[in-house]
Amino acid sequence: MSTALVDPDAVSEVEEHDDTGVQSFLVTFIIRRFDPEVDAEPRWVDYDVELFSTDRVLDALHKIKWEVDGSLTFRRSCAHGICGSDAMRINGRNRLACKTLIKDLDISQPIYVEAIKGLPLEKDLVVDMEPFFASYREVQPFLISGSAPEPGKERVQTIKDRAVFDDTTKCILCAACTSSCPVFWTDGQYFGPAAIVNAHRFIFDSRDDAGDMRLDILNDKEGVWRCRTTFNCTEACPRGIEVTKAIAEVKQAVLRGGA
Repeated sequence: MSTALVDPDAVSEVEEHDDTGVQSFLVTFIIRRFDPEVDAEPRWVDYDVELFSTDRVLDALHKIKWEVDGSLTFRRSCAHGICGSDAMRINGRNRLACKTLIKDLDISQPIYVEAIKGLPLEKDLVVDMEPFFASYREVQPFLISGSAPEPGKERVQTIKDRAVFDDTTKCILCAACTSSCPVFWTDGQYFGPAAIVNAHRFIFDSRDDAGDMRLDILNDKEGVWRCRTTFNCTEACPRGIEVTKAIAEVKQAVLRGGA
């Protein structure tokens, strides 16, 4: 069995060819840390991370966790803006870490990262999502029909009928909209934008027969009327849903007595 000899000059040429010339930057992250077993209050900790402009905030968090401080705690799953797991406040705005590119931030200044607001803080960037999902479940976000489809047939719906609620089918339950709402921060009973959006999706679905029931639920004092139309939720939504518009449409449906 022969051993191939490698020309050192050839190696250097390959390395030079592989070098894309993409510049890296030293970026400072200031992360709000909290360990319930150690800390009485959250504290800010800074990290310097070498990144490329095409990296995302999630890449930076991975680098910190894997190479600097393994105790850093945050949620993530798909890393492609679909699961909604990594919603957090980045420079004071609710965003998905996996969709926030370093090049879109001002790296001449530190990048501040903290957990979303309005939900109980568990550790570092992780919050207790149960109150959020409790509101979501309360609006019964599933199809309720009083009749069965014909045997072997699907429930037919026109393109026009589908378009009425198409926007609100895009919700990924990341809680970015709900936790950006000032009313939700101060009133733990408010359903919040995400629950109303998911109620909207079925209230206006022509195949559903429980719209009036959901409208009654949202006509509660902690329902749609708590919305102050600040548009924070619309701005925060990573899926581009017109959340405030959906809430306004639910309010109108309540006043009309039906969708």
